[in-house]
Amino acid sequence: MTDSTYRQKSTVAQIRQRFDNDVERFANLETGQSSTVDAPLALELITSAAAVTNPHASHFVDVGCGAGNYSLKLLEKLPNLDVTLIDLSQPMLARASERVQTVSNGRIHTHQSDIRELELGENQFDIIMAAAVLHHLREDAEWTAVFQKFYRALKPGGSIWISDLVTHTAAAIEQMMVERYGRYLSELKDEAYRDHVFAYIAAEDTPRPLLFQIDLLRQVGFTQAEILHKNSVFAAFGAVKG
Repeated sequence: MTDSTYRQKSTVAQIRQRFDNDVERFANLETGQSSTVDAPLALELITSAAAVTNPHASHFVDVGCGAGNYSLKLLEKLPNLDVTLIDLSQPMLARASERVQTVSNGRIHTHQSDIRELELGENQFDIIMAAAVLHHLREDAEWTAVFQKFYRALKPGGSIWISDLVTHTAAAIEQMMVERYGRYLSELKDEAYRDHVFAYIAAEDTPRPLLFQIDLLRQVGFTQAEILHKNSVFAAFGAVKG
């Protein structure tokens, strides 16, 4: 994409406003993530992988936490974790904190912030999760800076787990997968819903190929990269800080 293409995308303020107005829908996995192919499976795989990779974890961070679905699922497996919640939307962050407090035995920290601007420190966390958030990154430099930030923030042996919208390097495969996703959305509701989802993806999102992200994880220092699941234009994957 060109710089002019990035400038045509929704601003951070516009994205924040959309999520501010949609908190309760995202608090329900069945409705909030219905436009994501295999959302419940990705949720289970990501949190299970984090739990088996770092069974003695003490602190994790949920980047773009939304209403807290990923945090809640991980806490089912590791209930004594301290939790750091990060989101652009204050109403979303408040809802996530409220829900997490009902199940967490650890401390809860919240930050209303853009991950591009928030400092995470060094060697702070055992687990980082980033679900449906990184597709808002724009230029290559932003992707690199955020992945480097994640690497620094993890303790040695810590892990990062990502579930997100992805693209494909081959144009023919990208077209095939987009059409497949379109059929999924039409069957889920109707063609008007498909067009609505495609419209906000076009307005807001700048996803990258799965292999681009795997390569970038390795470039910044991560090892043991794993692809947990991929279907259509969505993938779940992660890596370990060696």
